[in-house]
This record gives sequence, structure tokens and C-alpha cells, in this order.
Amino acid sequence: MTIKTEAWVLHPGDKGAAPQATELALEAFEFEDPGPDEVLVSPLFGCMEGNMGHAVERKPIDICRARGEQTCVVGNAGVMRVDKVGANVTTCKQGQEVLLFCNGVWDKYGYPERIFAYDAPGTMGVLARKQKLHQQQVIAIPENSTHTREQWAAFSLRYITAWSNWELAYGTLRLLVPEKDLPNPVAWGWGGGVTMGELALAKHYGCDATQIASSDERLSAIEALGIRPLDRRGFKDLYYDKSRFRKDEEYTERYIAAEKVFMAHVQKITGGNNVNIFLDFVGVPVLRATLKALAREGVIATAGWKEGMLIEMVRATECIARHQHVHTHYAKYSQGLDAVAFAEKHHWLPPLEGKVYSYEEIPQLFKDYRDGKVGWFPIFSIND
Repeated sequence: MTIKTEAWVLHPGDKGAAPQATELALEAFEFEDPGPDEVLVSPLFGCMEGNMGHAVERKPIDICRARGEQTCVVGNAGVMRVDKVGANVTTCKQGQEVLLFCNGVWDKYGYPERIFAYDAPGTMGVLARKQKLHQQQVIAIPENSTHTREQWAAFSLRYITAWSNWELAYGTLRLLVPEKDLPNPVAWGWGGGVTMGELALAKHYGCDATQIASSDERLSAIEALGIRPLDRRGFKDLYYDKSRFRKDEEYTERYIAAEKVFMAHVQKITGGNNVNIFLDFVGVPVLRATLKALAREGVIATAGWKEGMLIEMVRATECIARHQHVHTHYAKYSQGLDAVAFAEKHHWLPPLEGKVYSYEEIPQLFKDYRDGKVGWFPIFSIND
């Protein structure tokens, strides 16, 4: 049986043309009835995520062409109501509210190779009013949860990403330096919502946590979680560009001055011991400074990038310092279950701010996101 719904869809860009922003189109959308291991759901709330912006901007890829599909529906963070379950489904029940677990294609150990509603073929995201998902792409929200559906929507991608990344980063540090030798590690982070969630975990595990941000609103949100805020505007020229360094004298002077200010903060806050775990979700522009701030036997961890994927480092220096580089990509299903259980028990969910966009306002949300007019967890409504 064919199921008919409505969706904000993305079509392939012009072949051979330079990547550019493409507007979403509101269209009728059809898909086949769920199979025995699948569920039919009605999305209630979604959260705007970076890869949704990447998809519409077609950077770094045109996902429609990469998937070989003429119509793609994005949106891989949200909360849904289960309308129908297949005969083999055990992870949820009809009528339950669930969050989306966006592992699209996973390897033999359960870790994601492709992400649901992004580069995983045949998957459709929460920008559709109806969805079909594998039973291991939903996690039931705890019964009588004390948290809102909007919070769980914001939690579903970024905080689960944070859980998996922190588990490996902290575990790696403890292989290097046991708790008896370093009872209260120092954890810092560049970046946004994932970093915030991960540093909240760091604080729970006894770390001295600091997050760097560049607006009064975000610095206040960080401080409200008991994480030390550090104002990025005090070293705004800390943006490393190898092609300009040493060639552009004025740029080089500004960069070195900013790096000195940044390192002065590091030395003062850490008592000269530097940072044990540094979360870097930015990439190339800050990597040089991150490595300078990293302590011996330190861990630098990421689950993505904001600016610049290709990094350079001196391998001998990293070996001598016993620096460990942790890379993760979302999570496996068991980690998602653990993260949800921990979140409900310890109130580890994102703080929300700003308006909830209606379904009709979704194109405006994409524009506001592109223009930097929204917070770290922009929420939109689908069927609620």
C-alpha cells in the first residue's frame, strides 16, 4: 500500500553548476507501507541541524545526486508519535512518543556509516508529515518524562553525538592517566550545542569545564549549566589561515596577538597545567591553538567540523606529548539507549530558547539559520 503525505523536499541542483542554496519545495510525497521491521510515525517536533543546512546549501555534496534520488526529505532530529508497527518490531509500541535515532546505514559493530535523512539512500526526514523508519531508528521517550518533547527533539542528534564522543574521549584519557593521578581533569571546548552537551557530561564526571563562545546569550546559557564561559571576542582574530600566515604581515601580527591572549587565559584558568580534554568541533582555524593548549597525555576530540576538514600536525610532537586524537560519528543504538536513560535520570537535556517555528515557516527557519539569527537548538513543529 502507498502512503501519501506532505513534505518540504529538496531536488537535485543543476548538473555541473557550482553549489548554491536551493529553496525547499512543499510537495505531495509518497512511500510504501512499512515492512515487518519498520514503523510508521507522525513527526511532532524537529530540531534544525547543521547537516540540514549543508544539504540545502549543497556543501560539501549535493545529497540528491549522491543518493541518486530526484526527491530528498531532510531532517534527522526530532520527536514522533508511532502510528503503526511492523510484526517484528520490539523497540516501540503503537501510540508511543519516540525520538529519532538517525543512524542511517551501520557497520557490523553498529556504528553509523551514513546518516539518516542526509547521505543514507532511501531515508526520509522529519520535514515530512509522515515517516517510515527502521525499528532501530527510534528510541522510546521514558514514560512520564519530566522533560518536554521539544527538549527531546533537540536532544536526539546533538546530545547523543556528545554521549558517544565523550565516552571515548574520557575513556581514552583514563587509559593514559588514571583517576588517582588526575582526579579532576580539565575539559574545554570550541563549538555549539554538541560541545555544550559534552561539557555538561564532563562536569558530571568531575571535570573542570570551560566553553568558548562569542555572544552574551550563549555565554549566559553556558554559565547557567555550571560550565565556565570564556568570551571568544577577547581573541576574535584567532583564526589560523596557513596561506596568509607569514605572507600577510598585518594578519600575522593580529593572529599571534590573539593567540597570546588565548594562551594567557589557558595558563591562568588551568594553573599552567593546560587542558586534558579539548573538544574541537570547529577544525582548521583553531587547531593550532587547540594543540598548544593541550596538556601532555591530552585528548583532542571531535565528531565533525565547522570550518575546514583537512588538518596538519607534526606527528613527532604529538607522539612525544602522547596526544590522542578521538574521532566519532554519531553513535550506535546501545549508546543512544544509554544516553536517553542518563538524560532522564540526571536532567541532561538541552536548554531551549527562542521561538518554535511552524511547519509553514520552515523555509524561513533555514534562512534565519543561514543568517545566524537562531540559537543552538532551533525547534520547529510538524504535526503538533
